[in-house]
Amino acid sequence: MRITRRLEFDAGHRIPAHASQCRNLHGHRYVIEISLDGNIIDAPANAVNGMVMDFSEIKRIAWEKLVSRWDHAFLAWRDDTRVVEFLASLPDHKTVIFDTVPTVENLAAAAFDILDTAYRDIYGNSLRLERVRLFETPNCWADATRKG
Repeated sequence: MRITRRLEFDAGHRIPAHASQCRNLHGHRYVIEISLDGNIIDAPANAVNGMVMDFSEIKRIAWEKLVSRWDHAFLAWRDDTRVVEFLASLPDHKTVIFDTVPTVENLAAAAFDILDTAYRDIYGNSLRLERVRLFETPNCWADATRKG
């Protein structure tokens, strides 16, 4: 069974070598969908009986490991030195530095890597992260999926 939890957050970024508008500092209302595969839990005395995982627990983990860190932050590429230096000059600015250009593709891959270790099979139902879908706009997104 596959279940999906959707969350939203706001963040800024730029793609320095982009041929169009995305080379400028700008922001998005990102939407992240976290899809987990697992068996439905059969434990009549347990609060998660009949579920793969409680949706509120999916949200709690995603918020703790990723969303709280990226929400209202500027997502910057470490080699975009002028922007990184500018952001560092702003007192208490929330900046997340990435080793890759913060395209939606690279951000989805980073989110998958961060969240993959966070969702664990604690009920013996073969739970695992299968997909992170990150929307940059309502019409543009990237899927990071489990390989093999």
